[in-house]
Amino acid sequence: MTNANTPNLFFQQYYLQCLSHASYLVGDTSSGLAVVVDPQRDISQYLNDARANNLKITKVIETHFHADFLSGHLELAAATGATIVYGAAAMGRVDFAIETYRNGEHISLGAVDLEILETPGHTPESICIVVRDADSVGAGGSATAEPTAVLTGDTLFIGDVGRPDLLATVGVSADSLARDLYESLHNKLLTLPDATKVYPAHGAGSSCGRNLSTETVSTIGEQRRENYALAPMSVEQFIEAVTQGQSVAPLYFLFAATKNRAVRELFDESEVVTWLTIEQLLKAKDDGAVLIDSRDDRSFAAGHIRGSINVGLGGRFAEYVGAVVKPDTPIVMISDAGVEAEAKTRLARIGFDNYVGTLTEPIRVMSQHPELVEQQSRLSAAAMAERVVSVKDLVIIDVRNAGEVENGAIAGAKLISLQALIKSLDGLDKNAPTIVYCAGGYRSSIASSLLKSHGFKDVSDLIGGYQAWQLWLTTAE
Repeated sequence: MTNANTPNLFFQQYYLQCLSHASYLVGDTSSGLAVVVDPQRDISQYLNDARANNLKITKVIETHFHADFLSGHLELAAATGATIVYGAAAMGRVDFAIETYRNGEHISLGAVDLEILETPGHTPESICIVVRDADSVGAGGSATAEPTAVLTGDTLFIGDVGRPDLLATVGVSADSLARDLYESLHNKLLTLPDATKVYPAHGAGSSCGRNLSTETVSTIGEQRRENYALAPMSVEQFIEAVTQGQSVAPLYFLFAATKNRAVRELFDESEVVTWLTIEQLLKAKDDGAVLIDSRDDRSFAAGHIRGSINVGLGGRFAEYVGAVVKPDTPIVMISDAGVEAEAKTRLARIGFDNYVGTLTEPIRVMSQHPELVEQQSRLSAAAMAERVVSVKDLVIIDVRNAGEVENGAIAGAKLISLQALIKSLDGLDKNAPTIVYCAGGYRSSIASSLLKSHGFKDVSDLIGGYQAWQLWLTTAE
């Protein structure tokens, strides 16, 4: 967590690494009023910090309809009585009560003022929030003081800008949104003083942009100098720069964006995990549930319940479950002891509430039911090279994103990013010997287990990914 406090301003950033998601608690210590911006669905941290600092959360502000996670606005409103706030373009587009603000309108917390900037581009309803403190340097009243910070949502990232193509599937032109984004950046955000701190909603790893920094705070001046999308260029050049080379949007994005606009069931962090026996697991599988094994790839390869998909909890778990499981599909978790609740919470963060239960202690269960167990084929780079030469009709699938492939790929490989793989299954031969690889091995374990769960006969993945392949080529020369 990072802060940017001034005499009256309480400011806390919360960064959720597994989704590259930043949310904020902004308050006025003199009045005791506060808002939460772009909250994650499990809300206890905001409530605890507000209570500890004698703040009352009166509003929940959403910078747009998020697609990469299910927001906690309904949970916070229920817990605190806070009003849910969007930009004016969201009016009439949600199923619950909201308050909307137009460009230049203000939310006063007392000495701390929040100015709403309508900044369409990533989405039509996107907003940014300028934060001022009347008692900070250069103040002339809370609404006219020099800005301390701007919360930029998905409009401006550190090193990038929000991608404008995510609504193409619902008929909103990427070029049109990119044009709006150019105007929002140049006519609104870049008119702020260079010293204004920039706090975005996402960082590196998010699929909402392609060049995001690992830093979680910057300034307008730094972005003006260093962000490729803010370099001097025409609007046509900008459109080209921000619409080309984007990765495939994860399968669950439209689902989450739609659910963020709807009345839905509230998430209860205190709800206990449902424990399953192996008999209950098999019954759920027969009824259509997907088995997700959250152990690391080595443990999974050594032995797993047949038909399960390996999405390790140590990586971007929720995002990749959302890439390989269709929304609203029942999910059974297979987890090591002690992480069951964390896995369930991560599923809830993307709106995957159709959780059936968890089978824990899989090694013990598998030892009692060896007839249900299989291993995963994994190849070293040397072994893969031998198969390339010796196996007829071998299919190699590269599940990295397009931007990664620009730096090199294995000859003859088909580029099907992990996000696109589940939609590409019908175009692949289930009987063909197949090898999948990624950058380091995490995504390829997901991909190979996904293919096996869909009936592919002979599937292996490359241990260590393309990095290991490059190293082997170097040493083999």
